[in-house]
Amino acid sequence: MPQDADKYKGRGKQATGKMKETAGKITGNRRTEASGKSQSAKGKAQEMFGKAKEKLGGGRRGMR
Repeated sequence: MPQDADKYKGRGKQATGKMKETAGKITGNRRTEASGKSQSAKGKAQEMFGKAKEKLGGGRRGMR
């Protein structure tokens, strides 16, 4: 897995979560809105993990 994969996957989850959250707000579906917020938060955590891993030297760089 590339070194910044967690950062990019996290950003993707955040974007998907924001879309779900917005769709839930528009349709009045609280479950979809909450699911979007949760997914966005998970994406933010994954992105932060990727950034931390990058600062620490990439974690498993060179290991397979």
